[in-house]
Amino acid sequence: MIKQILSKVSRKHSKFSKNQESFGTQNTNLTSSTSKRSDFASGDSRKLSNSDISAPLNPRFNPNDTNYRNSGQVSVSYESLPSFRDVPSSEKQNLFIKKVVMCSVVYDFTDPTKNPREKETKRQTLLELADFVASSNVKFTESVMQEFVKMVSANLFRELTPQPRDCNVLVSYDVEEEEPSMDPSWPHLQIVYELLLRFIASPEADAKIAKKFIDHYFVLKLLDLFDSEDPREREYLKTILHRVYGKFMVHRPFIRKSINNIFYRFVLETEKHNGIAELLEILGSIVNGFALPLKEEHKLFLSRALIPLHKPKCLAMYHQQLSYCITQFVEKDCKLADMVIRGLLKYWPVTNSSKELMFLGELEEVLEATQQPQFHRCMVPLFKQIARCLNSLHFQVAERALFFWNNDHIESLIRQNRKVILPIIFPALERNGRYHWNQAVHSLTLNVRKIFFDLDPELFNECLLNFQEEEAKEEKIQSRRESTWKHLEEIAADKASSNEAVLVN
Repeated sequence: MIKQILSKVSRKHSKFSKNQESFGTQNTNLTSSTSKRSDFASGDSRKLSNSDISAPLNPRFNPNDTNYRNSGQVSVSYESLPSFRDVPSSEKQNLFIKKVVMCSVVYDFTDPTKNPREKETKRQTLLELADFVASSNVKFTESVMQEFVKMVSANLFRELTPQPRDCNVLVSYDVEEEEPSMDPSWPHLQIVYELLLRFIASPEADAKIAKKFIDHYFVLKLLDLFDSEDPREREYLKTILHRVYGKFMVHRPFIRKSINNIFYRFVLETEKHNGIAELLEILGSIVNGFALPLKEEHKLFLSRALIPLHKPKCLAMYHQQLSYCITQFVEKDCKLADMVIRGLLKYWPVTNSSKELMFLGELEEVLEATQQPQFHRCMVPLFKQIARCLNSLHFQVAERALFFWNNDHIESLIRQNRKVILPIIFPALERNGRYHWNQAVHSLTLNVRKIFFDLDPELFNECLLNFQEEEAKEEKIQSRRESTWKHLEEIAADKASSNEAVLVN
């Protein structure tokens, strides 16, 4: 039977040039977070597929089709199908198709009283399909892939209805403490995701055939699901998209471009999306595998998509993943450090101290990968901002900025450029040493002053003299201003009884 099916299917062998960039398959962050997913049967699985526009064999899935969206009446009869163990090997793929078609009916899980028997039958069938995909040693045919993609599309591709939550709420949203919105159909969806994941990873699913169904349309629908409120679903989606990127090289540029578009819309329009952290985690693995020299496309992605992601108020929800991606770029090509640092300065927060702490932490990671030529180009605007942080009334911001001198590489860069840097930050150090209210900041400031004094006493004394001269000028200006206001008040008091205008030279 398999030979008959294979003889009828014309296989198209398309030649595509191999992508020169290597793909980082070992991402510690991605694999560690994936391992924390809720256990299902044997634990891990692979990805789904979709129909190609050019493939007449696979018409597009219509989510409104009554053959798939069940509104109370079952259009597919739940006949008693045998187990895979009870049929010969030649009939297993035909049985697989029958079971997949049976699982294409979607039920309403918001009402547990509707179709309980059919739901349980479908659940058991999905579990059996997952086991079959994991253990199968026979190549999946094109017709099998077609029906499988239809079933997965019918079950997963749906309209998400997220809870209303504006960006102001997201600022204070704590992922660890807040209770996320859980999809009532998740116990069912989890099996479909697991089945999909196993299918994608299966060596029996030939990528050359599967790409006809796992096409651009399918990738876009998959990316739409990243806005799901349920973190368990986003975790599966993250692993699935990662597998798709690794298996289907022809889709890699499109996947990167589509993720870019999500970031653009998030930054420039909505500032609302639930899956930014997961998408950045995938990109961290992708960036890790970029080949050198970096393509211009990748540099534009850094400057136009990643750096502007520092702007939204809800940065805390994805900053860890964003910082990892940024640092990966700088480690790949240290010449990008100047662009990254200037980008951070462009979006530096003014009144948000918690966000400022995140910027300082990321800045330290970037500076660790920065070399002398790039540091020299951006050190003036950089240390003007650091000087403002040193004088921050929020003690954690001032303390975090002073911790830069505990980093050996950053301190080495500062030492080599002290003649430029010390005059910029000396007034901030002097004011902290005299007036800052926090004792820890005061002590750290004195330590930094001592480092500069021991390193170059002559430069230190020169900066101190300049500071004292500027301070004397400011006091003189302030005294003159106060004298002018006092004189104005005296004249106004004398003229208070008349309407005569007061003229002050």
